[in-house]
Amino acid sequence: MKQYTVAILGATGAVGTQMVQCLEEQNFPVGKLKLLASARSAGKKVAFAGGEVEIEEARPEAFEGCDIVLGAVDDDIARDMLPKAVEAGAVVVDNSHAFRLDPDVPLVVPEINAEDISWHHGIIANPNCATIIGLVPTWPLHKVAGVTRMIVSTYQAASGAGAPGMAELEAQIAAMGRGEAIPEPRAFAAQLVSNLIPQIGGFKEEGYTSEEMKLQNEGRKIMHLPELRVNCTCVRVPVLRSHSESVTLEFERDITLEEAREALAAAPGVKLVDDREAASAHDRYPMPIDTSDQDLIWVGRLRRDISNPNTARGITFWCCGDQIRKGAATNAVQIAKLLTE
Repeated sequence: MKQYTVAILGATGAVGTQMVQCLEEQNFPVGKLKLLASARSAGKKVAFAGGEVEIEEARPEAFEGCDIVLGAVDDDIARDMLPKAVEAGAVVVDNSHAFRLDPDVPLVVPEINAEDISWHHGIIANPNCATIIGLVPTWPLHKVAGVTRMIVSTYQAASGAGAPGMAELEAQIAAMGRGEAIPEPRAFAAQLVSNLIPQIGGFKEEGYTSEEMKLQNEGRKIMHLPELRVNCTCVRVPVLRSHSESVTLEFERDITLEEAREALAAAPGVKLVDDREAASAHDRYPMPIDTSDQDLIWVGRLRRDISNPNTARGITFWCCGDQIRKGAATNAVQIAKLLTE
């Protein structure tokens, strides 16, 4: 099997660290791994495949000889650095928002539109975490009945703000447990512990935030549905890891609950957990405590949308998935693995 030189840009962040683990878990054909981060991290060592890899400072010349580069940095660094990786001959899979809506850049969820990888021009974009988690179970239902509209509320964990967000929530929980004053928020707009924050991203058109618009704009591109209508509300919740979503779909054709369950049970990347009679809540429906640190999107609470005048064309479900894994790192490594095949 051919071996590849793989680089991770942003290797010390929450997503970059998970990418290292995912490469090892998926038996990716890594001949050489390059871990790139800021100068302050250079020289530190990270365990990988029974050995250690020394972190290098992220500079354009570090991309020389790389076959695949996985990007796990913010938009500004991605725009600056990743085109230089392409110039050096690498194919980039980028987790930032920088290139997602560029018409010349495929935006890929392997369970949905893997074929779009074929027309890349050096960069392939990884979608937003909430987009991935919501679309993986929506896609098999779309194939049955043709989705035309989505109404979604997301309940997004602290992990969506990376390592700083997770550390901030943990610090607030610890302070509350000790009876101390809650530290001033830095990663979030307000205290997260014992609270919900109904804003993720800046406010945009019609009062929607940038995070809320991603599901519509990215969903249209990924599913090749330019007229898809989406109404989304994104909320930050005091959960450390794993996002949850309430999704209501409207279809162009009738779909029974039995057809929906069969489609979800057979869909790649999905685990159906939908047993209202189960003795344990863990078997009745998905919860973030159960879906963290694994790669499937769990789906449950499947029911009719009784607000739809044509109830045969409306389905509501609840889903949960690990934001750092399938919502980011795992999806990127899946895309990279398709490149090797």
